[in-house]
Amino acid sequence: MRTGFAKFVLGVGLACVIAIVSGSVFVVDEAHQAIVVQFGRISKSVQNSGLFFKAPIISKVIYFDKRIIEIRSDSCEVIAADQKRFVVDFYAKYRIADPVKFYRTVRGEIGLENRLGSIIESNLRERVGRVALINFLNEARSGVMTQILEGVSSESEKFGIEMVDVRIKRADLPEENSAAIFRRMQTDREKEAREIRAEGEEIAQKIRSDADLQKRVIVASAMNEAQVIRGEGDAEASRIYNDALAVDPDFFNFYHTLKAYRQVFAGKDSTKIVLSPNNDFISLFNKKNGG
Repeated sequence: MRTGFAKFVLGVGLACVIAIVSGSVFVVDEAHQAIVVQFGRISKSVQNSGLFFKAPIISKVIYFDKRIIEIRSDSCEVIAADQKRFVVDFYAKYRIADPVKFYRTVRGEIGLENRLGSIIESNLRERVGRVALINFLNEARSGVMTQILEGVSSESEKFGIEMVDVRIKRADLPEENSAAIFRRMQTDREKEAREIRAEGEEIAQKIRSDADLQKRVIVASAMNEAQVIRGEGDAEASRIYNDALAVDPDFFNFYHTLKAYRQVFAGKDSTKIVLSPNNDFISLFNKKNGG
């Protein structure tokens, strides 16, 4: 029975030794750095990789990333020197240079994001407010971003970090400005469309006028040509009549008299004509009666 109790005590003691030993060592890899906190106070800072010792149970190890860390912001409105407003989204990159100072000031990355974001926004508004919007969007942007990085680096040293870069990801006009610009563009396009329609209507009217003029010219020319042809036809008819009259005047008179009789007596009405017996119109009847 004593042997069993001794084995139990030995096992418990061995487990305690393993727990103490495992609680006394910690490992830091190449991508991280660490601080050892004991009773709320920092007792050790480790920035190299390897195996390290600490007091068991009463000490706590806090790890920090040694690599470059990126933070992104929400959209913020900025006013340029020409009083034009626009909205920007920015991002920043930093690395933790002093983990002790970093832990004492902000505790962790979440605590840093809020404070660093405010610093970046403040520098962004200050620097951008010195240049016109059109200049910032073109040649002045690189210089302004360098000034912003320098200002943020100077203010962020107290957090134990080293700023690597600050960049604007997107710059856009506010929604109300975008709507106003869209309305202005729509108005300009409608005005342009009206001008194009007016020009088209003017051209169409000119084409119609030219067509009407050409129509009148063509019709007048055709009518003139028709008159000429009709005149030539009448002249030719007169010539033929004259030639026929010259050949046999009596027959020509006889023929024309018969035509006149057909026109006068062919009607179905009961019109009565009273003529003198010596009238030339009924001379043929007189000759017949006389013969």
